[in-house]
Amino acid sequence: MTSYRNLLADKLHEAIKSVAPVTIIVLLLTFTVAPIPSGMLPSFLLGAVMLVIGMALFTLGAENAMTPMGEYVGQNMTRPRSITLVIIISLIVGIMATISEPDLSVLANQIPSIPNLTLILSVGIGVGIFLVIAMLRILFSIKLRILLLIFYAVVFGLSFFISPDFLAVSFDSGGVTTGPMTVPFIMALGVGVSSIRSDNKAGGDSFGLISLCSIGPILSVMILGLIFGESQSSYEQTVYTISENSRSMFASFVIMIPHYMKEVAVAISPIYIFFLIFQRLSSPMKKDPLIKITAGVIYTYIGLVLFLTGVNVGFMPVGTYIGSVIGSSSYYFIVIPIGMIIGYYIVSAEPAVHVLTKQVEEITSGAIPGKALFTSLGLGVAVSIAFAMIRAITGISIYFLILPGYALSIILSFIVPDIFVSIAFDSGGVASGPMTATFMLPFTIGVCEALGGNVVQDAFGVVAMVAMTPLIAIEFLGLIYKIKLYKAEKNMVEDEKTEISDTVIKDNDNDDIIDM
Repeated sequence: MTSYRNLLADKLHEAIKSVAPVTIIVLLLTFTVAPIPSGMLPSFLLGAVMLVIGMALFTLGAENAMTPMGEYVGQNMTRPRSITLVIIISLIVGIMATISEPDLSVLANQIPSIPNLTLILSVGIGVGIFLVIAMLRILFSIKLRILLLIFYAVVFGLSFFISPDFLAVSFDSGGVTTGPMTVPFIMALGVGVSSIRSDNKAGGDSFGLISLCSIGPILSVMILGLIFGESQSSYEQTVYTISENSRSMFASFVIMIPHYMKEVAVAISPIYIFFLIFQRLSSPMKKDPLIKITAGVIYTYIGLVLFLTGVNVGFMPVGTYIGSVIGSSSYYFIVIPIGMIIGYYIVSAEPAVHVLTKQVEEITSGAIPGKALFTSLGLGVAVSIAFAMIRAITGISIYFLILPGYALSIILSFIVPDIFVSIAFDSGGVASGPMTATFMLPFTIGVCEALGGNVVQDAFGVVAMVAMTPLIAIEFLGLIYKIKLYKAEKNMVEDEKTEISDTVIKDNDNDDIIDM
């Protein structure tokens, strides 16, 4: 019990460091350029507190439940050496984890021309198929960059034939569906599967699952766009609910908690039940590890309920309102630097990012430090938010940003070390989590509405931009790492040559002394 308390204290400290910068920036905006109604401020602050507690419990639960469950399933489904079994289990896990992802229902509501159930099942099948491909890639040691090149060529080929209303939301879907529930389990699944390989590249190949699984939803929504034709969607003007007093503010959170309790229960229970059945059929676990995993699931559940309630009730309305206030002002262009600053810090408040950095440090034995990864992700997200703000102001098509961005990332993938390619493409799906979807997207919508833009075409796409630029930033980190490694090896060779030269000179001097 004491160890759990110490771990929770550490997680709370990490969560405060993650959430505090975003909270402080928003508070500065509300007291300066974007004043908000007095009823919104307490709601925002309560939401921030819930974010901190929720993130701490979630990361603690992910380490003690989601990660062990994923690794266990990954290791045991490959033991029979049956490719058919790997395909079946991967497909089931991919579909199950995706349709239970809370953010997928939000995505479905954004495309009213497609029935919700049709969209959710199609996206789930898309992720399941690409999880199968990702697992086979690990088992057969297929280069990730080759698969990315092929599938993104298909994605951009299809993009020429779909409606502009489907374009932004298609790319958004790739980031939305790889959320806080999917990421920890699927990443751990990859670690478990790669552990059966004995070569030195197995650890690096355990990354890349999220990047491939992110392609499935994009293709699914694009194909549905082709089938259903032109979108009939029209975005309705945002309505703000402002609490009149502390009682009504508190009630707004209490009313929503049961909703998120149900939503998170639907998300977690299928994975947990599947794990319990799987471990009974394959290799039953001992009582103590099973109890520890169950406790971790409870922590994950409570943490995710608090996090989603805080971010949706406390953060989302403030994000939209601030965006609309700045967008309607004469100095609306400042949304670009403001968005960049928020974007830099908001990535550290994404729960799944902490899971990614921890696994990267473990797999690389500290060769890629978490701090460098956080900085690279922050810079990438900052750039992506800047582009998103420019789109909201000018109405430029997302296609002109996404196409060159992914082209550059694919080119870099043939230059940087393999491990950086896998981590980079994984980071895109991880960085574009619930904080982006429920704060930065509403912020952009607020700006776009105020400027009279087309919300569906100009505001949506923020998640897609956030999913793209971090991978380029991390690939540049890999390029720097490669250059430093090359210089170090070059210096080592030169030092060895100098030592050999000194030895030869000494030997010659000794021979001269002997001759005398």
